[in-house]
Amino acid sequence: MVRSADTAFLAELQPEAERLLERHLTTAKEWHPHTLVPWSRGRDFEPDYEWSPEESDLSPEARSALFVNLLTEDNLPYYFRDIERMFGKDDAWGEWVRRWTAEEGRHAVVIRDYLTVTRAIDPVALEQGRMVQMSTGEVPQPPSAADGMCYVALQELATRISHRNTGTHIKDKVGYNIMRQVAIDENLHFLFYRDIATAGFAYDPSQMMEALERQLIGFAMPGTGIPGFQEHSKLIAAAGIYDLVAHFDKIIEPVVLKEWKIDELENLTPEAQQAQERVMKYVGKARRVADRMRSRRAA
Repeated sequence: MVRSADTAFLAELQPEAERLLERHLTTAKEWHPHTLVPWSRGRDFEPDYEWSPEESDLSPEARSALFVNLLTEDNLPYYFRDIERMFGKDDAWGEWVRRWTAEEGRHAVVIRDYLTVTRAIDPVALEQGRMVQMSTGEVPQPPSAADGMCYVALQELATRISHRNTGTHIKDKVGYNIMRQVAIDENLHFLFYRDIATAGFAYDPSQMMEALERQLIGFAMPGTGIPGFQEHSKLIAAAGIYDLVAHFDKIIEPVVLKEWKIDELENLTPEAQQAQERVMKYVGKARRVADRMRSRRAA
C-alpha cells in the first residue's frame, strides 16, 4: 500500500507518469526470447551428467557476470512487490509497474534458455543459486516513492551497463545479441525512472534531495542475496564489466550531476541542504577514487 505521505506527491507527478508511459509504449519494440536462443545447439542432459568449464569458451568473468545477472533478474517477484508498494496499482503508475514487470520477465527467460542450451554455466549451481536467492527474498526496499525513483533510476542504468558490458565479454555472437537486447530494455526502463525523478526534483527538491542521499551513498545492486555475490562482484569489477569507474563516469556524473543538477538545487529545507552537502562530498570522493583506478589501469 502506498504511504499516505506519498499520495499527494504521486498525484502531482501523475501527468508526467502518463506522458512517460505513453512515450515508452510508442518507443519499446516487441521481441520474442525464443527467436534469440540457439535451440539447435541443445541436447539432452543425461542422468549422470556433470558440468565442466571446458564445455564453454566463456571467460570466468563473463561466467560470473551472467550468473549474477540472471539470478538478479530471477528476483522479479520481489521487485514488483516493492515497486507496486511505492507507486501503487492505479492509473498510470499501476499500468507502468505492470508493463515494466512484463518486460523484465523476458530477461530471465532468454538468458536462462541461452545458458542452458549452450551449457555455458553449471545448470545445477545455477538452480541452487536461484533457490537460495528467491528463498531469502533479499532486495533493496526504498522507504518512499521519492527514494524509489532515485534508487531505481540508478539501478536500471547500472543494470543496463552491466548487461551491455557482459555481452562484450561473450565471444559467441548469439550471446552478445541477447545481452544487447536485454540492455535495450533496461535503458528504456532507466529513461522512465530518470525522467520521473527529474520531475520529482522540480516539484519537491527537498524531499528528492534527502531521498537521493539515502539511495546514492552506500548504493548496492539488488543481487546481494546471491551465493558468492562478493566474489563474483570482485571478478566482474576486475574485468571492467562494472566497477567504481563505470559507476562514476556513467551514473553519478551524467545523471546525478548533469541531469538532476543536484549541486544547483536552491530553496532547500535546512535538512535537504545538509543532505546536498553530504552528497556533494560523496561525489567528490567518488571522483577521486575513480581517477585513481583509471591511473592504475593505465599504468
